Amino acid sequence: MNRNAASGAPKNRSEIRAARGRQASRRGLAAEAAAAAALERDGWRILARRLRTPAGEIDIIAEKAELLALVEVKARSRLADAAAALSPKQQRRLAAAAETLLAEHPDWGRAGIRFDVMVVDHAGRVRRITDAFRIEGEP
Repeated sequence: MNRNAASGAPKNRSEIRAARGRQASRRGLAAEAAAAAALERDGWRILARRLRTPAGEIDIIAEKAELLALVEVKARSRLADAAAALSPKQQRRLAAAAETLLAEHPDWGRAGIRFDVMVVDHAGRVRRITDAFRIEGEP
């Protein structure tokens, strides 16, 4: 058996990696729920969560006064760490996912579209970075 009989703790590296992955997934889901609740408290309507496109997943799609926010949620131990966690590669993936989404829903975002990042720390504090990045060539 690959587990420590006394504690039931994972013993080999693959079990440890799998356990960490499950923990990260739970943390990510909790962060997304906290971010969605914060948006709703601020008057945003959640149109979709964890929307998968061929280009990738968009964590939260929200709308307020016909302004569409495509939101990436980051969970880290400190808010400052989470804020820096959106790489240029992830930005390109989000932009490509947004193109697919908007082709399917041309009526969304009539007042504009922006990319926001919501950062959530381990204490559950949420911070929103509005208009966190822009696509090259866009105003």
